[in-house]
Amino acid sequence: MVGIVRSELIRLRRRSVLVGWTGLAVLFTVLVVFVMFQVVDPSGDGATDAPGVAFPTAAELLSRSGIMAGLPAASSFLGVVTLSFWALTAAGDSSTGLIRVLVSAEPRRWRLLAGKWVALALVTAAVVAVVVVANLVAAPAAASAGGWSPDAWGTGLIGVMAKAALDLYLSLLVWGTVGLALAGVTRSAGIAIGVGVGWVLLVEAVITALSSGIGQWLPGTTLTALAGGGSTDLSYGGATGLGALYVAVALLASWAVFTRRDITE
Repeated sequence: MVGIVRSELIRLRRRSVLVGWTGLAVLFTVLVVFVMFQVVDPSGDGATDAPGVAFPTAAELLSRSGIMAGLPAASSFLGVVTLSFWALTAAGDSSTGLIRVLVSAEPRRWRLLAGKWVALALVTAAVVAVVVVANLVAAPAAASAGGWSPDAWGTGLIGVMAKAALDLYLSLLVWGTVGLALAGVTRSAGIAIGVGVGWVLLVEAVITALSSGIGQWLPGTTLTALAGGGSTDLSYGGATGLGALYVAVALLASWAVFTRRDITE
């Protein structure tokens, strides 16, 4: 298993993957952080949520954890980026024919799937670390530009950063696992990415508008709540449980397709 993970990590070290993945994640985070401090009224509630963005309230931004508020606000965009690169990695093995070589070398396909998941999870952790630092650097500048004076920032900063990083990481693991499953089922990174983007920007927004009661249980809302440590509609425990369920279903689908599909000819 260690050899499989190492092999996957070597292929994931390509500059196009690391720079593209990390660059997009940092870009979305910084943009959302600056927009957030411009659209939220310091004396009122949070701004109206935009597709893919859940803005915090003024009180949340001014609290000691407000310095990390950009992470849950941008979590859906970061989730789509994560889904995309997990899907590209999975679909790339099929499109290049590399999967035939891998299966020939390791007939136990579940080990290949597990090794890929672990490798992608490790890279995702590294990307989260970079994003947390980017948010930490951007937040004070964005607050100053927006006329905010968050005096509580800095209190228990290490704990705030660690909690925000863990919550975001758990959320992105779900997004990535779903991307892995979609790419495995469709053999197409394009379709997987299209489903992810369409779901975040259109499908879930429409369903939520039609029925707010159903909306709080949908993947995007659930994972935003998970990234934010819970929400008013869904507790952190509930979001964690639903996230674990999504991962289990996605991994089961990936395993069923990967182990039964004829890819050796």
